[in-house]
Amino acid sequence: MGLSSFLKNVFGSTKESVTELAVNAEETFEQVKEAAAPYIEKAETFAEETIEKVKEASEPIIDKAAAYADKAVDTIEDVLETVKQKTAVLAEEPKETVSETVVDVSEKPIAVEED
Repeated sequence: MGLSSFLKNVFGSTKESVTELAVNAEETFEQVKEAAAPYIEKAETFAEETIEKVKEASEPIIDKAAAYADKAVDTIEDVLETVKQKTAVLAEEPKETVSETVVDVSEKPIAVEED
């Protein structure tokens, strides 16, 4: 019976130690959470303010980029329309090939000597 009493004492005290550690850990976690709360709030406020500043600073740039993109689209559409018109005209016109043979009659003809 001595061994079983020993084991009960060991495991019993271990169970109590583990329970005590868990309670202490929970209390410590709550203390850390309370201590960190103001810093977390400050970090959230800083992040929100920074995001708002970035939005304000980037808004004019985004507007300019959008206007530039609109102009680029208009220009590209104009170029495409011009190309379509010119290729349509070229496709409709029949090709006419003209050739001329010019002979200079002021020169004497070359005589071929026969053997």
